Amino acid sequence: MRPYAEIPLWTGVTAEQWNNWKWQVSHRLRTVEDVASVVRLADEERDGILRATSGFPLSITPYYAALMDPDDPSCPIRRLAVPTSHEVDVAPEDRPDPLDEQADAPVPLITHRYPDRVLFLITDMCSMYCRHCTRRHFTGEFGHAAARPQLDRAIAYVRDHEEIRDVLISGGDALLVGDDWLEYVLRGLRACPHVEVLRLGTRMPVVCPQRITPELCAMLRRYHPLYVNTHFNHPKEITPEAAAACERLSDAGIPVGNQVVLLRDLNDCPVVMRRLMHDCLKIRVRPYYIYQCDLSPGLSHFRTSVRAGLEIMEMLRGHTTGFAVPTFVVDAPGGGGKIPVMPNYVLSMTENQVILRNYEGVISAYTEPQYPRRDHHPCSLCHTDHSQLGGLGRLLYGGEAALEPAGLPRRMRAGGGHSHALEGVGARPEASSSGSAGLTPLP
Repeated sequence: MRPYAEIPLWTGVTAEQWNNWKWQVSHRLRTVEDVASVVRLADEERDGILRATSGFPLSITPYYAALMDPDDPSCPIRRLAVPTSHEVDVAPEDRPDPLDEQADAPVPLITHRYPDRVLFLITDMCSMYCRHCTRRHFTGEFGHAAARPQLDRAIAYVRDHEEIRDVLISGGDALLVGDDWLEYVLRGLRACPHVEVLRLGTRMPVVCPQRITPELCAMLRRYHPLYVNTHFNHPKEITPEAAAACERLSDAGIPVGNQVVLLRDLNDCPVVMRRLMHDCLKIRVRPYYIYQCDLSPGLSHFRTSVRAGLEIMEMLRGHTTGFAVPTFVVDAPGGGGKIPVMPNYVLSMTENQVILRNYEGVISAYTEPQYPRRDHHPCSLCHTDHSQLGGLGRLLYGGEAALEPAGLPRRMRAGGGHSHALEGVGARPEASSSGSAGLTPLP
């Protein structure tokens, strides 16, 4: 990171201001003039800021901006933060809501796709709007946290559906609301006896580590079991400040996982990805997912082939520590959910043997044990007939010969789906020349 005091835009800024997360958020770079005062803009970047941000806002925290190489447009930090003219190119396969989150929204702010867990979007705001964002149909649309009546309605949905045991709180960014506002949500969810696990989705440890205050960590400790998923995409994002933020969460007993998006000419390299996994582990962040880049409008220049992801997985599995290997997933277009994709290590199979290969290409035969199939019901281990397992369990245990997608429970639950729009909060604010333009007072 360049010393911020040497950048003219921040001459005179005190250390106390710089290390205050609310100062960081209120002084985000939001215009072409702001960004040009920190880096020497390439023509395609200047054009991208002027054209692409009418559809998806520009916002970069001073902290993250200071990480950008001022002279190199290919700097991975710049590519993640500064739009380019490529962002206005929409590929034929692009979709505004590629994961069909709105179709699986039984009430506003809630996506109920999987049987036992939901996504709860408490705000559409982020401190930085990543240029590869897949939720751009919602993120940054209004610049507000959800209102209390909306939050209450979403919490009531969770309370009324006892099958929900896991709630992922996200946005926007789950940590771009004040501590009191976030605790209101956590307290409401924790009051539901059937909710076992709470998770927070946030990029704040990466783009605004000042947000991870001792006060925040002390508050979060009251709501265990609670987990945090963050979003390091490149080793250059792992700075001493980011490391300290993640370690404060870990010291508060909060496990931190990392979700990285595979991005062309940025991290689609086995060496870079392995280094990222190792650097995450060194700061007590567990690699969780590698995502194939979604089919959101304007992201075709970021997307790689699935084959590139498989190559990276080949060079991780067996070549490094097992818990340094995340799961490579394609979040299926149309709401199919996360589908794990991995190299094929099973070469063949007979009744008695399984033929396997390892990461070196060594081929081995594993002899299957010979014992009677446990077909009696109920199961002697769980004392059920397994009929509640659903999905492929209907074929394995339910006696069905085929699965018919029509009438999926998630479609019936949604009743046609609801928009994630923050109702009644107005349209997206226009950016102005002010560094704090368009901001809503933090709750």
